[in-house]
Amino acid sequence: MTLWDGSYPFYPGANARFPFDTTRAVIVTVFLSMLATFIIILPGIPGRRRLCWFLRLLLGLFVGAVILNVQFTRDWESGWVRANTSYKSFSPVQVSADIGLHIGLAGLNVTLRGNPVEQINETINYNEHFPWSFGADYEHSYSQGLQKGLPSPILYVAEKFSWQSPCGWHRRYRIAGHYASAMLWVAFCTWVMSNILLSMPALVYGGYMLLATGASMIFSLLSFSTVRNSPTCLIQIGTSTLHLAYGGSFWLMLAIGLLCLVAGITIVAMHHLRPDLLKTFFDLREDKAEEHQEMPGVFSNPHFVSKSLPPSEPTEINSL
Repeated sequence: MTLWDGSYPFYPGANARFPFDTTRAVIVTVFLSMLATFIIILPGIPGRRRLCWFLRLLLGLFVGAVILNVQFTRDWESGWVRANTSYKSFSPVQVSADIGLHIGLAGLNVTLRGNPVEQINETINYNEHFPWSFGADYEHSYSQGLQKGLPSPILYVAEKFSWQSPCGWHRRYRIAGHYASAMLWVAFCTWVMSNILLSMPALVYGGYMLLATGASMIFSLLSFSTVRNSPTCLIQIGTSTLHLAYGGSFWLMLAIGLLCLVAGITIVAMHHLRPDLLKTFFDLREDKAEEHQEMPGVFSNPHFVSKSLPPSEPTEINSL
């Protein structure tokens, strides 16, 4: 038995797992509640207007939910590697594990999962978050990881993104993430304006706002992708190298951005080429139809006035 009862100092017995991120759950719950509310009133919409209205509603809510969610996701860039690596500092014991790196706009996650999970009488299953958003101190989070005695692979990967690292990743990813996040907030504002304008008789301006929404999303992707244009360091874990690639959030944003651009171009083009069809799709011709239904045959019968009203006698106007 050693001074530390067979365990190394600063390594707690229980693995510290990263808590569940409730922000995205709240966003999804709010948008699903809005969708459920509109679905309840959907049967009250008559005819084919129901399908057109539901498609516009579904597309609008989906775009808004994606814009807000990707602000807090951590898979804009990600990578995995399986390697045999040392588990604790100053220890020759090695474990077989999968190491994952997930980078978002506000920080990164480092995952360490044993293969198998139970090794050396421990459960190797970690997921640690290191933030660099406004108001967050990355160096403080990294220092806390050192004090808690996190496994060596996690500390090694996190050290690559520290301010003192010669790789310079911290500054590049932090600035790129801030610019991308700002452009996404612009996209959210233009999305709100597009929904307001499309619900009013201002369809062409709603199309312009959809174009601005798609352009803001594309600019956010360009801001984030500038990081990959700079020289990168290698993340060497054992004899394996961890390579990064664009994650699900990046490709989802690209798809939604292109969808908004296509929808905006379609609305603007139809406004100039087929305005009647565009108004029919957005239910702006129903008011005229209702007016004709309220007075059927009154003005459509050309003999109505001649048969109903007697001829008037001419009147003389005496000049003073």
